Amino acid sequence: MASVLITGTSKGIGLEAALVFGRAGHRVHATMRNPSQSPALAEMALREKLPITVSAMDVDVDESVREAIVAIQQAHGPIDVLVNNAGIERSGSVEELPLADFRAVMETNYFGVIRCIQSVATQMRKRRSGCIINVSSVAGRITSSPLSSYMASKWAVEALSEALAGEMKMFNVRVAIVEPGIIDTAMARRIGVPPSDSVYPQQARFASLFEALLKNPVPPTLVAEKILEIAESSSWQLRHLVGPSAAPFLQWRSQMSDEEWVDLYASDDETWYRRIELDFDLDTRPKSRLTTVGSS
Repeated sequence: MASVLITGTSKGIGLEAALVFGRAGHRVHATMRNPSQSPALAEMALREKLPITVSAMDVDVDESVREAIVAIQQAHGPIDVLVNNAGIERSGSVEELPLADFRAVMETNYFGVIRCIQSVATQMRKRRSGCIINVSSVAGRITSSPLSSYMASKWAVEALSEALAGEMKMFNVRVAIVEPGIIDTAMARRIGVPPSDSVYPQQARFASLFEALLKNPVPPTLVAEKILEIAESSSWQLRHLVGPSAAPFLQWRSQMSDEEWVDLYASDDETWYRRIELDFDLDTRPKSRLTTVGSS
């Protein structure tokens, strides 16, 4: 039985990861900002008599992370597996999205990961044992408007993880990156909601793409099971794609030069929707309004 710390367990991938680890018999330390506002996991753990303890931890705050992890280690011993899952998104063009939103996304998705890693790395290194799993996204391998803030944070996590893997392998500590495609989570559903007025058309296009893909939803349990598989394995594989849309998105990007990729996103609506239809056999055209030219 491993001692597993998972961040961002109030819903989605984090909640499902806590459950699959608990059902597999591991001791789970499930953290979230406000446990009182998200009682679902604690209630399920109690009902199923799972070895899951829910505690408060805000990955945005140094003291919160330090105090929470010290308390866990004092009560239960060293942490064997760290799953950095906590994450937020903001959608909007670089021009229109407030700087505060860029900072908030990076604070949680990138600096939050660093805070948690630094709180467990020393004991893992000294014990020459452990596994750090960072939940990234295919968004950490490609870029597109209107998710520049989110994608930038995931690119940062990818770079951090790759460097960390080289450092920690010297001490027999495994590092892995999980890269889901579009998964049926609250975050994906929010992206799939048509935006308010913007001079940039990319947000409406992306909302239509997410809405179309979520008609055949991929449950977050798929990602949770992959995380468990990685933790229980002895594999040193760094990157792990998850979900039916993950590899196709990366292949789509690899087929285009940088300039072709930029041109596609700068194209008018008709060109964009036609390209999606041809490459993915997917109709993402908004049904409630006529297609318009992608600039104003």
